[in-house]
Amino acid sequence: MVTERTEVSESLRRARAATFTLFWTCGFLFGMWVVHIPAIETRTGIDHATLGTLLLMLGLGAICGMKLSVPLADRVGSGRTAIIAGLVLSITTVGPGLATGAWQLGLALMVFGFTNGALNVSMNSHAVEVERRYGRPIMAAFHALFSVGGVAGALLGALTLAAGWAPVTAFLAAGVIGIVAVTAISRWVVHDPARPSDESATPEKSQRRLSRGRMPTRVLVLGGLAFALMLSEGVANDWSALQVKEHLGTSDAVAALAFGAFSVTMTVGRFTADRVSGAFGPVAVIRYGMLVAATGILLVLVSGLLPLTILGWALYGLGLSGAVPQIFTAAGNQGSGSTNANLSRVVLFGYLGFLSGPAIMGWISQVIPLTTAMAVPLMCALVVAACAGVARPQRPPATETPPATEVAARF
Repeated sequence: MVTERTEVSESLRRARAATFTLFWTCGFLFGMWVVHIPAIETRTGIDHATLGTLLLMLGLGAICGMKLSVPLADRVGSGRTAIIAGLVLSITTVGPGLATGAWQLGLALMVFGFTNGALNVSMNSHAVEVERRYGRPIMAAFHALFSVGGVAGALLGALTLAAGWAPVTAFLAAGVIGIVAVTAISRWVVHDPARPSDESATPEKSQRRLSRGRMPTRVLVLGGLAFALMLSEGVANDWSALQVKEHLGTSDAVAALAFGAFSVTMTVGRFTADRVSGAFGPVAVIRYGMLVAATGILLVLVSGLLPLTILGWALYGLGLSGAVPQIFTAAGNQGSGSTNANLSRVVLFGYLGFLSGPAIMGWISQVIPLTTAMAVPLMCALVVAACAGVARPQRPPATETPPATEVAARF
């Protein structure tokens, strides 16, 4: 009996390590792309507005990848799907580095977004399965590892830029790292059983279908806050390096430090947000966190010094880090309607904000300087802080755990 329990424990530890690696790899490859945005923009000869539009192609590809990966995970398991998506993502990372024009970059970003979206859904699904078998909350740590990967990608990207590497060379190196990492843990994933796509109709499911047609006012407000929060995060991901380069006249390598600072504090915040929320409540996490974020982005707006600007991006990441999980928790514990339907709506609002934010900033920057356009995320932070009370718990969290791919599809 002791041996059997040890073997099971060891297999779960390996599955957890595999999930950490998948999240880290996804963040690492995305971080490499983000810090190379200024160099890619220069290489392809496009302006901010065109770049903002092309970033929508990345989002469109991600949506398609998310849609198609869910039925695949139902058939072959989320672990296998995540391994396949991780390997393909490592390969497609090279695409943006090969682009020499707008249409080539758009196509490369759509393919990159497709594989990124597929990996996001499947690795979240696998994380839910591992968490279920562990029997205790471990999800927040997985998402923190995404941020750790983003920091690693940003730092390595900054080093390759400082060394004068061409983007395609840096992306090739990153792709090799991704392939090695995913291959190394490919046998450790949980082989969760396939789930049938068609289930017999039940009164409970009929009721859930009816509830999907109605959106409670509180859910609508939570969705609006999720939109504002993830719009703000998307702005930092795609425009922080460009803002520093344009406003302060730095090199690409130095400008990459802005995204690195944002990612570091976002990671620290994600590792600690659950404990802070347990001590002071979700409303405090959102309200005071967003005031910190507003202070940071205000510093970015007014500062003409590199250290203060980097500090501003760091404060911005710290303030944003804990807010989105609290919003999602509030949606899942809405006092009326279907939990699944309410949460999926709020997540959809948030994802739309994440996709549209960079594009909106690109269009605005054609009228006013990019730094001045940062007033948009500043206003978003203040609005969310003012409306933080809507996240006050309505009912205890549900004890039932939905199927893994159903949960992952929300993200």
